Amino acid sequence: MQPITSNPNDSLITYPSSFPIKVMGERVDALIPAIIHIAHQFDPTFDASTIELRESKGGKYLGITITITATSREQLDELYRTLSTHPLVKVVL
Repeated sequence: MQPITSNPNDSLITYPSSFPIKVMGERVDALIPAIIHIAHQFDPTFDASTIELRESKGGKYLGITITITATSREQLDELYRTLSTHPLVKVVL
């Protein structure tokens, strides 16, 4: 059996592309502004009015869906890394 190899240039995404990202964190006032700030760092055209919010049943957590314009795999990787390491963020999907 041969190992599966892939070309780093291969991608299932065609760039540029609208790309939704789900972010979850505790429901605190600073969470949404922090996510907007990060989104603008990676996509200067990001429109904050397109954010979708969903509270958890108990109201302790908030799910935020942002849709950015993805321009490269590197951009997405760095965006996920930045979101994942933010202290207010619990999960990034």
